[in-house]
Amino acid sequence: MPGDRIATKDELRQDTGLARATVSEAVRLLQSQGRVVVRPGPGGGLFVAPTDPVVRLGQTLLAVHSEPVTVADAVAVRDSLEPLVAADAARHRSARDIADLRVLLDAMSDAVADPERFLRANWRLHERIAQIVANKVLQTIYIGLAQFIQDQALAVSHDLSPHEHAVYKQHRLHLHVDLVQAIISGDPDQAELAARAHTLDYRSGAPIAAEVD
Repeated sequence: MPGDRIATKDELRQDTGLARATVSEAVRLLQSQGRVVVRPGPGGGLFVAPTDPVVRLGQTLLAVHSEPVTVADAVAVRDSLEPLVAADAARHRSARDIADLRVLLDAMSDAVADPERFLRANWRLHERIAQIVANKVLQTIYIGLAQFIQDQALAVSHDLSPHEHAVYKQHRLHLHVDLVQAIISGDPDQAELAARAHTLDYRSGAPIAAEVD
């Protein structure tokens, strides 16, 4: 609810195990979206911001003090959270969660030939994984970043031929199959490894700086 206290930056670092710079960047992005406010002093910290429709309307041209907030920035922070989200989901998944993940993975498989449907099915799968997370601080930050990325509605070009594009999407699907299977197995270490593989390009092994799925 608007006005609810979330935590301080120090509490976020302790709860999530993330580096100071990662937490600061995540907080900056959430502030830029108008999702949180930061209050200094005793009893201060991060609080749920009041809903402001103007903030949402202006997100496609979002800037903070003349510094652009790009999708790549959000993706970089989100990717650093993926292993934590996957590991926590593996620890806490229920029978209902498992059933939902399988349905969403099937929907993603059915959409391989349609880039827009594939991307949206991908987003729904990741959001459902995040909903399993018991650490509410981690869950809030991750879902907030994911929503920011989705709100931008930007496509990513990989400069591939149609055949290469099809191969690439199949590869991405297989990575998500591995991720879901690791979460279903209840093995946090395997889920973390699968999440790290999810952020790597299948050709070069290098992190995808602006990958949105």
